Amino acid sequence: MATPDHESRVMGALSRPGYQPKTVKALSREFDIPPDEYPDFRRAVKRLVKAGKLVVARDKTLEKATEAAKKSSSGAIVGTFRRTAKGFGFVRPHGANDRADHIFIPEKYTSDASSGDQVAVKITRRARTPGMNHEGKILDVIERASGVFVGTYFEQDGDGFVKVDKSTFHESIYVGDPGAKGARPGDKVVLEMVRFPSPELEGEGVITEVLGPRGTPGVDTLMVLRAYNIPDEFDEDVLREAREQARAFDEANVEGRADLRDVLTVTIDPATARDFDDAITLSRDDRGYWELGVHIADVSHFVPTNSELDRVARLRGNSVYLPDRVVPMLPEVLSNSLASLQQGKTRYTVSALLEFNNEGVRTGTRFVRSAIRVDQRFSYEQAFEAMKNPDREIEGVSPPVHAMLGRMLELAMTLRKRRFARGALELNMPEVEVELGNEGEVVGAHLAQDDESHQVIEEFMLAANEAVAEFLTGRGLDFLRRGHDDPDPMKLRDFAEFARSLGYAIESPQSRFELQRVLNESADQPERHAVHFGLLRSLKRATYVAERTGHYALSSEDYCHFTSPIRRYPDLQVHRALLATLAGKRPKEHVDELVAMAEHCTRTERRAEAAEQELIKIKLLTFLGDKIGQNYHAVIIGVEDFGLFCQLIELPVEGLVHLTSLHSDYYDLERETHSLIGRRRGQRFRLGDRVEVRVWRVDVDRRELDLVLASELPEGMELPESRTGPRRPKRPGSPPPPRRTGGPPSPRKKGSRTRRS
Repeated sequence: MATPDHESRVMGALSRPGYQPKTVKALSREFDIPPDEYPDFRRAVKRLVKAGKLVVARDKTLEKATEAAKKSSSGAIVGTFRRTAKGFGFVRPHGANDRADHIFIPEKYTSDASSGDQVAVKITRRARTPGMNHEGKILDVIERASGVFVGTYFEQDGDGFVKVDKSTFHESIYVGDPGAKGARPGDKVVLEMVRFPSPELEGEGVITEVLGPRGTPGVDTLMVLRAYNIPDEFDEDVLREAREQARAFDEANVEGRADLRDVLTVTIDPATARDFDDAITLSRDDRGYWELGVHIADVSHFVPTNSELDRVARLRGNSVYLPDRVVPMLPEVLSNSLASLQQGKTRYTVSALLEFNNEGVRTGTRFVRSAIRVDQRFSYEQAFEAMKNPDREIEGVSPPVHAMLGRMLELAMTLRKRRFARGALELNMPEVEVELGNEGEVVGAHLAQDDESHQVIEEFMLAANEAVAEFLTGRGLDFLRRGHDDPDPMKLRDFAEFARSLGYAIESPQSRFELQRVLNESADQPERHAVHFGLLRSLKRATYVAERTGHYALSSEDYCHFTSPIRRYPDLQVHRALLATLAGKRPKEHVDELVAMAEHCTRTERRAEAAEQELIKIKLLTFLGDKIGQNYHAVIIGVEDFGLFCQLIELPVEGLVHLTSLHSDYYDLERETHSLIGRRRGQRFRLGDRVEVRVWRVDVDRRELDLVLASELPEGMELPESRTGPRRPKRPGSPPPPRRTGGPPSPRKKGSRTRRS
């Protein structure tokens, strides 16, 4: 058994509003730590201090590093730093969403901070014009985002260097004698930083792993996994526990469970899925009332609290779904076998049995630990065909199963209609999915399907999640919720003004019904992209929370994640809280531990999303490297004073049309309408507009795609080549060379006030 998660509980307690600094001993008394656990508790605190997450004051009290930084530096602002390719950077203060709130940091004041670091910054010059950025200076790096980076190895003048991917560092990092770890020029390598570069000192690192030559199949995936610190292997202790659980499982033993193996049961999942979390049963009585059974894999049976399996699942937070592989939260003997609800196998589940009347009002709720046997597994495509053809015989689908699929569609559409009637929002934009070849390369793309079969499962999962959240809330319990805060009223007012400029009047921007009306009215209009992107910019991101906050987009007062415990740790925690309650016990997690768990799981979720998006971008940029000069259709998804961010319609990748490439006119930014407007001809480029662009430059290592408008390309202009190699390094110990200042912006130029982030 692993020790209790003291670190999470301590971080949760120190994150509470109104926390008063306490000593380790005082915290242990507050937590009621038994004497025999105190040494482990003290060691956990020391680990947090060593990791830079906590600081110990002179009076031996503990504080989060971010809070201590604010106190130690009068007027300091804490935020996340992002360095640009030119050396200067920006700090996004915690809680700031608008680019105008970001703080511009000239290169000489960036210290040794790298992108993603948590820093304390002091304002040195305030913006004099609305929309411009304040200027600041980094006082301290509070917490490093990472000490490990991925880049391209090369040699110069008898020394080894690594050019780190993206624009993390402006210059290459010195790694000593050539050939370390057997690296060859052009290899992608993992680098651990020994000394972070600063304007005064060169960076130095050590190669810890050679991933392989650039372009070799699978290397791009390893690059992303290492860059985002995503573990892709399990320790032997974890695998041993998983194998022990497999040996102990007896599918004939259903003692203590509701035996639902004879109830007609189906699953509907993507065709390539292997981890089946959920199964459905549905019946209707003589009154016309529905009984919906949402049966979720009972992962808690196989993953005891504080076991090694639990520790690694908590650490990972979630499974990571990449274009060419899945990195599971749990070993595959569990995620793809014992816990997965496979057709024809007896599987343990936690069942939400929900009763609805004919209008879709939930009239009854019951939860049981159960055993089921799936009668038929469907892909979404197969289920959709059966649902849309109720009177036609479908090969391989029995009449009872076919009839149940039709009933599922009927109930789901009733629930969906009712959900929108209460104010839920639906922001659906066409999504493009890439198609990969045998070696992981992009070979094409297609529109992702979002037909009724997807909506059926979505509605049933939403219903189960809400029912569980209401059940636990009604008993006054603490558990992990899924929260989505209300938008900033000012942002909604800005969106309303933008919508009016498109011809859509919004009388009350705070009304979800008004917002959904505009979404519906623009759904089949040319302004569809503009309206949807404009509203998305106004909404906050959903997070995991320990307190009751509600879910704005779903118009739900109580919501949690319950339906995917194979791939999400928050769902596993909710299962444990539910099962403890059903057994007449109180859940073990303290609210402080839940606060830290919520923050951690939100971070791992966003890490997984970022890793997936980055790998897709790498693959697409590699594909587009051979398409220099080719035209594509695109939609404008961002408008800034330095250019237009455009997403290709045929491929899910975005690039920048730089302002300097718009030769036909001089353009000014109109923030209220998210537009660039030509001074002479009045040409307008607005958020959501469709344009034709040409691929102009591709830099895979920097993750950059430069586009030009096809209409702005001068005849006979020579096309550039895509960049694949690193730039010439500086000698170790030498002063930084002068930066090239050509092209906007020029942060070293005295008096220049053009800033962006």
